[in-house]
Amino acid sequence: MEYAVRLAIPFALAAVVLVLLLGLWNMLRGGNPNLSQTLMRWRVILQFIALCIVMAAIYLARK
Repeated sequence: MEYAVRLAIPFALAAVVLVLLLGLWNMLRGGNPNLSQTLMRWRVILQFIALCIVMAAIYLARK
């Protein structure tokens, strides 16, 4: 279980970075503001998930 959580950390962080870059790219090129808002909401959700995964990894490493 600990290995799976540690393996999930880079994927969760990559997902956050990808959505962040997509949102920034959309804003910089003057795209749909609703799409930018949706992407930033997804970024917040993915950041929460990534934080939970990191906390789980820390918790499991201490056991």
